[in-house]
Amino acid sequence: MADKDDTRTWPELAIRLYDKLTGRGAEITYDFEDFEVYVPSKVGDDADHAHWKMDGTLKIRTEDDKS
Repeated sequence: MADKDDTRTWPELAIRLYDKLTGRGAEITYDFEDFEVYVPSKVGDDADHAHWKMDGTLKIRTEDDKS
């Protein structure tokens, strides 16, 4: 896996977040009200951007495999 300072993709970022939170009983809750963000397709000035609109709650929960 890439060094933490070399994260270049959304999947790499998600993996790092999961690795950091797993086993800690963590829950992250975000509440959005008419929130808009332009998500880049890649790192760099020539990246395309997807326009996301959010209104509501996003919860991220993690839990280790108990087996």
